[in-house]
Amino acid sequence: MLLKRTNIHSKLKHLQHSGIDSGHIMQQVTAILESAGNTDIRITNEMLTDSIHSSNAFNIDLLETGQIYHLDAIKTICVDYRLRFLDTKYFKGTFPTEAFSKIKALENEHDIELGGFKIMAPSKLFKLNKTDDPLLFAPIGNDYFYLIHTWGNDLHPLRKWLMLPFRNFETLAFTTLIVSFLLTFLIPDGLFSQETSAAEFWMLFFFMFKSLAAIVIFYGFALGKNFNTAIWDSTYNKA
Repeated sequence: MLLKRTNIHSKLKHLQHSGIDSGHIMQQVTAILESAGNTDIRITNEMLTDSIHSSNAFNIDLLETGQIYHLDAIKTICVDYRLRFLDTKYFKGTFPTEAFSKIKALENEHDIELGGFKIMAPSKLFKLNKTDDPLLFAPIGNDYFYLIHTWGNDLHPLRKWLMLPFRNFETLAFTTLIVSFLLTFLIPDGLFSQETSAAEFWMLFFFMFKSLAAIVIFYGFALGKNFNTAIWDSTYNKA
């Protein structure tokens, strides 16, 4: 049976809204917009600008709760699936006409000009023109973002597990240990001596671990790789 591909929007929505009172979210966002002064806010950020702390003067009564996401939920998904959350200026893919239509519709509905757009997508979409499930956001303020549009292809169903070793140093070290143990276990008995003792097994395991760790370190340094926790919002680190 073929595995179903992973839809990042569904994963993000489940993480953000599981066990969370939607009314509480709307209260928080209302406070953010009211404190910013809806009538006096002048949006200065546009589609291709860097703006870490930008906000948009949305009309709270017109927002859909299911489209509001906090930065913590976005970060968790990015780390789990080795994605990046960057300004749209770094995005190398193409924006579909539906995305522009939704932006214009939001601007007309809320009577504002949106800015500070962000994209959540695999790292390769910030280098090459691919179509793997990018998500377009606009900032609300105070680390809340409004999902405008998602398009492209769903991710590979095993991507979360394939990216697990690269999440942080601990997961990489643990994976290296496990793989080293499995490779050592697969070495035929009597390959180096007539009888395989426990001491010989652990010597082989230690040798296998050192060799595999050396390959991992060389690969990481040679290609400038970094962990998911370091690259999810970085414009400098390679992936």
